[in-house]
Amino acid sequence: MGASSAALRCAKRFFPEFQKNDAALVSGDKAVAEAAYKVAVKSVDQAALKGLLHKNNAARKKSSMTLKLNKLA
Repeated sequence: MGASSAALRCAKRFFPEFQKNDAALVSGDKAVAEAAYKVAVKSVDQAALKGLLHKNNAARKKSSMTLKLNKLA
């Protein structure tokens, strides 16, 4: 299995966490958004640890999610 196949598998696996995080941010409920944020960040960290995402790419995704969460406050 090639690297691109592995990256696609990874993206399919943690894409729902991104959608849940965005939906929680849109809802405006800070508690729900924080819970969704923790799950999404964990998924990104796991993907970076396994080498499916570059560490800088993972950092950029986490930073973007953090900024969105902080704007909610």
